[in-house]
Amino acid sequence: MNIPEWVKPAAYGVVIGAIAVSIAGFSWGGWVTGGTAAKMASTSSHDKVIAALVPVCVGQSRSDDERTAKLAEIRETSAYQRRTVLMETGWATMPGSDSADRDLAQACLTALEPDLS
Repeated sequence: MNIPEWVKPAAYGVVIGAIAVSIAGFSWGGWVTGGTAAKMASTSSHDKVIAALVPVCVGQSRSDDERTAKLAEIRETSAYQRRTVLMETGWATMPGSDSADRDLAQACLTALEPDLS
């Protein structure tokens, strides 16, 4: 079989071009693998769920009879331990759940910041 002389350089060009496009696509084009896309989707959905549950946490704090004492306890606690104290209040424990969510507690703490001042 006679292959024309120009096929070899054209084949090299195709291979090099495909590699260059792949590098550019993954580096600057925003392309991601399936695993990375799944992680991004999971993180995004988790963040959206936390954002949706913050009003529930704030509502539980407002309906708590011991709210003033618990806010004072959170206020007196050092900044890096406030999330743990808020988790102990039960405000970050959603109905039907056995334990508090750390991410929800942090978001709730941010929402309650004006009350802690």
